[in-house]
Amino acid sequence: MMKNKLSKYLVLTVVVAAVSNLGCSKKQLDLLPRSPTEATYFSTEGEFTRAVIGSYAKLTDFYGFVTTSYSAGPGSTLMPIYLLPGDDITTNNGNEEFEIFGSLQPSSGRVTDLYRTCYQLISRANVVLEKTATVAPGVYTTAGLKDIHTGEALFLRGFAYYYLWNYFGTAPLSNLRVTANSQFTPPSSTGTQLLEQAIKDFTDAAAKLPASWGNAYKGRATKNAAYGFLGKSLVFKASVTNNVADYTSAIAAFNSIAGLSLTPKFDDNFAWNTENNEESLFEFQASNASGGNNIWLPNDFDNPIGNLSIAWNYYTDQELYGNSRFFATQKLADAFDNADPRKALTLNLTNRNVNKYALRNQNSQGWQPASINNYRLLRLADIKLLKAEALLGSGGSISEAIQLINEVRTRARNMVVGGTIPANRSLTETTKSVVFGWINDERLVELAGEGQRWPDLRRWQLGGAIALNNAYFGSNVSQLSFQLPKHLNFPIPNAEIDVNPNVTQNAGY
Repeated sequence: MMKNKLSKYLVLTVVVAAVSNLGCSKKQLDLLPRSPTEATYFSTEGEFTRAVIGSYAKLTDFYGFVTTSYSAGPGSTLMPIYLLPGDDITTNNGNEEFEIFGSLQPSSGRVTDLYRTCYQLISRANVVLEKTATVAPGVYTTAGLKDIHTGEALFLRGFAYYYLWNYFGTAPLSNLRVTANSQFTPPSSTGTQLLEQAIKDFTDAAAKLPASWGNAYKGRATKNAAYGFLGKSLVFKASVTNNVADYTSAIAAFNSIAGLSLTPKFDDNFAWNTENNEESLFEFQASNASGGNNIWLPNDFDNPIGNLSIAWNYYTDQELYGNSRFFATQKLADAFDNADPRKALTLNLTNRNVNKYALRNQNSQGWQPASINNYRLLRLADIKLLKAEALLGSGGSISEAIQLINEVRTRARNMVVGGTIPANRSLTETTKSVVFGWINDERLVELAGEGQRWPDLRRWQLGGAIALNNAYFGSNVSQLSFQLPKHLNFPIPNAEIDVNPNVTQNAGY
């Protein structure tokens, strides 16, 4: 997604005719529409490009400062969904549904927004896929661009299904554009079907996407992004089903990633001026809007002057609408060796304020809510630890798995001249449960506060690798009431249950 060009290209993916206020005479009804219709759109490759960018634009609702639908009220963001339900981040509020779990209900505005946004992204991707599959000869004049557009749409659809599985577990599969009444009420998926669809989409996308983009288009999906999410999805599926073949396929996907390396400075992964660096596979491209700006507007087709910012105010001093600042849990603070350089770059050693995305932040208007600091959705350190896990699960080399853990730890200690902490894990260890514990611990400290922890805990619990309970989370909040198996899946929103009789509510709600 292009950082500075996204707002410029916010156009309707499917353009509808403007026919309001016309009279009823035959002469008036025969007038041509005042705007392009779908029948006349998609006539140039430039219009296809705009449709693809329109699909990327939906990502602003996942991470932006405000959500489009305002289901949870003005100024609401979905970021607490990704940051809170784990053992790394906590609050002082005692009323955050994604931390205390007990108040999480199908009427939740933010749950509704997340669910709806996933399907809006899927819908836009499906339109692009339909149109590229049926495009007339001669419309595309740039070699390979049709395949690239198809790959981008597949990647974004896979991304939406990846989210649906990680937060809801089940939801309808919708891989064709809805054109008939019979298609409006598809049934719920079962098991890992959502994840399997994401795996297929990422696989197909990797074959079509470019290895890289020029600076003007930096941030759009690449082969590395597709291979990274493919491997991650395969590890997630395998950790639940214990399917050795999926672990093996994940390793193959990770081995297809090329040209990346860990940044010498750990904190370069969270600073506005080191975005899209050599460690990054995919990021949400936050930026100022062009042609005007109002951070309180959602930046979508109807309001293309809202800021493309992200809401990092939860990690800073700004507390909007009574929201508590988000802190590191005591469990996270205790998980670090005190001499680990990542500790001070992750949390304040005195008050446990979160430093990630805050120490080297940049706000588009010089005040707290609207940060232009990209949200890093997938980076190489995550991939290395996932590959280590896949090696264990596939029966591969345990010493190679440990070496991957050590590469992440080596980067950390090398930030200090002559540093010795964190020390390497022993390459002679052969007990898989011990090495898995090292992976669990390393993912906690390396990826803390990045929104990766809840999907990890959820899949490990589903696969029996850990035993989640209230004590596991290390929260500041005494009202926490996590229940199994209920809270491993968020509730299907009432808005879906009310209109689709073939959708089943998740157990316990």
